[in-house]
Amino acid sequence: MPVQTPRIVITGVGLTAPNGNSLAEFRANLLAGVARISEIDVRYMGRLPAGVCSFDPLKYQKRKEVRVGTRAGSIGTYCAREALADSGLALAALAQDRTGIFIGITEHGNVETENEIFNISKFNYDTKYWNHYHNPRTVANNPAGEITLHLGVTGPAYTLGAACAAGNVGLIHATQMLRLGEVDLAICGGVSESIHTFGIFAGFKSQNALGSHPTDINKSSRPFDRSRNGIVVSEGGCLYTLERLDDALARGAKIYAEISGYCVNSDATDYVLPNPTRQAECIRQSLVRADLTPRDIHIVNTHATATPMGDIQECECIRAVFGEGCPDTYINNTKSYIGHCMGAAGALELAGNLPSFSDLTVHPTINVDDLDPQCALPGLVLNHPKKVARIDTILNNSFGMLGINSTLIVKRFAP
Repeated sequence: MPVQTPRIVITGVGLTAPNGNSLAEFRANLLAGVARISEIDVRYMGRLPAGVCSFDPLKYQKRKEVRVGTRAGSIGTYCAREALADSGLALAALAQDRTGIFIGITEHGNVETENEIFNISKFNYDTKYWNHYHNPRTVANNPAGEITLHLGVTGPAYTLGAACAAGNVGLIHATQMLRLGEVDLAICGGVSESIHTFGIFAGFKSQNALGSHPTDINKSSRPFDRSRNGIVVSEGGCLYTLERLDDALARGAKIYAEISGYCVNSDATDYVLPNPTRQAECIRQSLVRADLTPRDIHIVNTHATATPMGDIQECECIRAVFGEGCPDTYINNTKSYIGHCMGAAGALELAGNLPSFSDLTVHPTINVDDLDPQCALPGLVLNHPKKVARIDTILNNSFGMLGINSTLIVKRFAP
């Protein structure tokens, strides 16, 4: 008799986004159309739009932890503790060696290195002023490592560098580790501290891909709008607790959703420009693994970042998969509220849609005053929430530079 693949479920969500520090606050603002983009000073570049989180790191960390650690570590620690609290799992009761931490990141270490170089420039580049915590702050596994130090978790803990597909990849990898029996509980998702490095702003500026708006900063991120002009760089984090279904049921856990299907693939065609054919293949493979057809999907949350060509390419891929024959499929975007949270984007955007299983409402893409005809998709929900009869499945797209694509499908839990 074949061995049945364990079913994996989401039992806790912890997040911080530019427009909310809990799932309830985040969701309320998505339904109310509340974007929250700030203007910050960026070294060498002046004041620019950015998504800034307002969580209190001292809710869980000591001042020394915050001082010695990184912004990404603080974001991760806050989200991990919030997810555990939401799941009903007591920190003291965790099986520490059977808990895994899998954190998606776009990049890590640039913030600390830029700051240290700027600091020693004031002292004629004398490296005796270089911070001796620099190395542990900049290693790629830092955000996961800081969480382990805080939680005392001794199981596998590391980051997954997957550009802007990283939030989904954190969840996908955690699902695989649970199915392999390597861990019994996974804390997973993605984090980003990107707004604290001038390099990412300068890089997008050099590509003519840095978003702005002439009169309303909260419209700086406007995917699908004809006047869109680029990415709003944002920080943020969203971590989940994932468990095997049998374990979740045994402890009477609240279950948000079940992981249904997923895929990660690569374009292998360009450093930056997406390949809609490969993106469509990623979506189709995730549907195969979920044993679903395009008509079975009720929400498609797009990756669209508000770059002129990127949005068009993704719409082309969605059109290729879903076409005109999916009347119950609705399409939305979350970056229009919070900008692009980089490594946290996929995880945050999935979280913003999870409550749809309960309230049967699709949050809209906002800031679309003049829809680009090349982005006019059937089922696109614009500017106002849409109440629908049924939501059983959510498909979350998250794509990144160097052609990494990820698609994750979750479904309403049914015993």
